[in-house]
Amino acid sequence: MAEDANLKVGICWAGRRFPDHRRSILPHLLAPLAELSHISWYSLQVDESGATCGTGRPALPLIDLTGHIRDFEDTAALIACLDLVITIDSAVAHLAGSLAKPVWVLLPFAPDWRWLLGRDDSPWYPTARLFRQAHPGAWEEVVTAVAGQLCKKMAMNGKR
Repeated sequence: MAEDANLKVGICWAGRRFPDHRRSILPHLLAPLAELSHISWYSLQVDESGATCGTGRPALPLIDLTGHIRDFEDTAALIACLDLVITIDSAVAHLAGSLAKPVWVLLPFAPDWRWLLGRDDSPWYPTARLFRQAHPGAWEEVVTAVAGQLCKKMAMNGKR
């Protein structure tokens, strides 16, 4: 990973279906992110039964090192090598936030209470940025907002 000159972004699109299946995003909805250049996408998705809702991997050119993940320590080591983590509300969000790694959290319209309401930051994780659905099921709008912010980030880094 060290020799990768691209922005290294870890991504996780699904968590356990219980207690809230609405916090996961269908993988194909992430396809617009694949159009962005100078980004290397690293999967942080450790699948469990039904985690991808039967649709498979997202339409992103993923580098998948998750076969080496045995526990949270391994996940933390992978996150430490990344520039940014993009995830739904999952253990990955909390792990990245606790490591003070920049993390963008994709939230459903009615998120878990920990994410509060009406804000795009988290009092618990200063490096977190929250992207919220404006109405139930509006993941496309969330992905569009994330893509726009990634474009801005790339422009600031001199890459387009």
